Amino acid sequence: MIDTLARALADKGYDALTPVQEAVTNPDLDGQDLLVSAQTGSGKTVGFGLAIGPTILAEDGTFGPADKPLALIVAPTRELALQVKRELTWLYAGTGAVLASCVGGMDVRDERRNLDRGAHIVVATPGRLVDHVNRSNIDLSAIRAIVLDEADEMLDLGFKDDLEFILGEAPADRRTLMFSATVPPMIVKLAKSYQRDAVRVATTTKEGQHADIEYRALSVAQHDADNAIINVLRFYDAPNAIVFANTRAMVTRLTTRLGNRGFSVVALSGELSQQERTHALQAMRDGRAKVCVATDVAARGIDLPNLELVIHAELPTNAEILLHRSGRTGRAGRKGISAMIVTPKMRRRAENLLTWGKLQATWAVPPSADEILRKDEERLLNDEIWSETFTEDEMAFAGRLLDQHDATQIAAAYLRLYQGKQSAPEDLTAYDAPPPREGRETAPKERKETFGPSKWFRVNVGRDQKAEARWLLPMLCKAGDITKKEIGAIRIQSDETFVEIAEGAVAGFLAAVGPDMVLENQAELSQVDGVPQISDRGARPDKKAYAKRDDAAPRTYKPRDATPPPPSRQDDVAAIQPVSDDAAKARKPRAKPFAKPERKDHGDAVVDLNKPKAKPVWKGKSEDRPARPPYRADGDAKPAWKPKGDKPAYKGKSDTSEKPAWKGKTSTGDKPAYKGKSDAGDKPAWKGKSDKPPYKGKAEGKPGEKPAWKGKSDAKPAWQKPDGAPAKPKASASDTSKRFVPPGAKPSPRKTGGKVPIKRGPTKR
Repeated sequence: MIDTLARALADKGYDALTPVQEAVTNPDLDGQDLLVSAQTGSGKTVGFGLAIGPTILAEDGTFGPADKPLALIVAPTRELALQVKRELTWLYAGTGAVLASCVGGMDVRDERRNLDRGAHIVVATPGRLVDHVNRSNIDLSAIRAIVLDEADEMLDLGFKDDLEFILGEAPADRRTLMFSATVPPMIVKLAKSYQRDAVRVATTTKEGQHADIEYRALSVAQHDADNAIINVLRFYDAPNAIVFANTRAMVTRLTTRLGNRGFSVVALSGELSQQERTHALQAMRDGRAKVCVATDVAARGIDLPNLELVIHAELPTNAEILLHRSGRTGRAGRKGISAMIVTPKMRRRAENLLTWGKLQATWAVPPSADEILRKDEERLLNDEIWSETFTEDEMAFAGRLLDQHDATQIAAAYLRLYQGKQSAPEDLTAYDAPPPREGRETAPKERKETFGPSKWFRVNVGRDQKAEARWLLPMLCKAGDITKKEIGAIRIQSDETFVEIAEGAVAGFLAAVGPDMVLENQAELSQVDGVPQISDRGARPDKKAYAKRDDAAPRTYKPRDATPPPPSRQDDVAAIQPVSDDAAKARKPRAKPFAKPERKDHGDAVVDLNKPKAKPVWKGKSEDRPARPPYRADGDAKPAWKPKGDKPAYKGKSDTSEKPAWKGKTSTGDKPAYKGKSDAGDKPAWKGKSDKPPYKGKAEGKPGEKPAWKGKSDAKPAWQKPDGAPAKPKASASDTSKRFVPPGAKPSPRKTGGKVPIKRGPTKR
């Protein structure tokens, strides 16, 4: 091992290397590409820092002046990238290394200035590094080694194209090292494409993972899930703990709940800025915070030195995420606890996660309030403060306390002060969780019918009076001065309700109710001798719309003629049923509804409205219109639609049916000459002129010359103006005051034959 790196390990307190560190620092692997799979918390960061040392360091174990980067480490998340930079900073402190980071969420300008000044090692996230390469802020031509940390996670996050782009920009003769907790097929395919004869290094298997982590599955009722988290935090009282949730909303809710209960808590999720996330982790490292509520963004590579407890407030979706979450504790040989909060709905998922991850968990219930208080007393008795030495002032004050108070009273007061600094534990509902699936009996669980010796009472309200157990129970407890534990079954019938009360509480119940046996809502209460004959589901609701009948008796139907139909249906019923001849003769004919009057006067004419209306004749035709001939008559040819004579000649044609001459032509049919032309047919001269006259207004003596300006003499006269008016100023080409400028446009300069002068405004200083 290089001397500068060995001294850094010794200063940090390393007396032995982990298995993965020993494997990657094997001298036989110097200069070769590596594909390393190791469990979380095995020291991979220091491992690849030692592995790339011989490739990027000089023979004396130092660096020269910083220029283009020599090594590149790519991590999936911002927190992991910054953590890798911190680890490599102390590892390469004696080599004179200059490190730079390119992490999303940080100031791009600061990163560009650091890269321009030069760096030996660059730690980056894929997206920000691709951005710097595209902007030409970083030059990868001098790269000697590239490390892909948590390569499987980067592929899961969708960085495959970015990784291929980065590896393609680096020199082909560089050294490539891939570190991952698992080696899926995508990692193998990427290694074959961008590594040269990579050596596979595996230091662990799934069967031996997380040997230093104790898994506990805590079964709890659905409404006590948050209270169980509080009790677990109080029971273990870890220096650092992480509570994992699946969504940002859950992180916000748990952070608020724990903060209100007195826990020093911080949040870590994707909605926070990088500065806020960095401050949260730093607070955990400094001891200013003890609990971190986070999403899975913190499940990869985050290393907190005193993290002893991991709580899964919400179970992950697969076993791999469970392993990475739990891997935040039990790192580098330290012990840790991974507790899963399992509600009845999540029971099956918890069992599957443990099976898929090949993990053994202890099934139990969350610690109760009494267990937490006893644990506080045990921690107080075993506290290191009892073995410390105290100053004279402290001993003098202790003497004054003994003079004023008894020693027992002082100890009790100290215990109360100690417990007052902690959050009060929660009382959890008793929950009998079923055993794990492997030990669960297949026989159905017998139903518990009674809860001991009891007496039955009757309340004269039932389902018809909208009676419900949710308001009957508190009413009985309040009236009888009992709790819900003394009340057994509540059976609601149609017009009465039976209540079971423990025999030991009957005397006090009757005394509290009083001799009138009337409840607060004027409901009457009476005691029942023995057990009433009722079912668990209660009596069938009484549907008042139907008459009660014996279900065992056959259903009878009334004869059809027992109930006479209404008057409006008598004729219809009679038409369906057979009627005797005498009845038919005796029955009166039914009048038609809405009968119209027989006659109605319309002036002089009388119209019979009951007579069907005749079809009107065709407009404009006589009444004796001949019938339309058939389409084809007995096979004859199709007749013409209308009888016609011979087709007349073309309109306007002569008797010979020839096309008449052109309108306006001569009698010979020839086209006449051009209008206005002479008889010879030549085009006439200009209208009214023999020869083309000179230009209008020109002088006769000088044909073709432009005449003088209208109204002017031979010499150009002065501008006409009224007497005494000032002369009109001479126009200037540079004067644009009277030019027409359209709205929204700028005046264009006139063409002066040279360059257009630029009009400059006043200079602002």
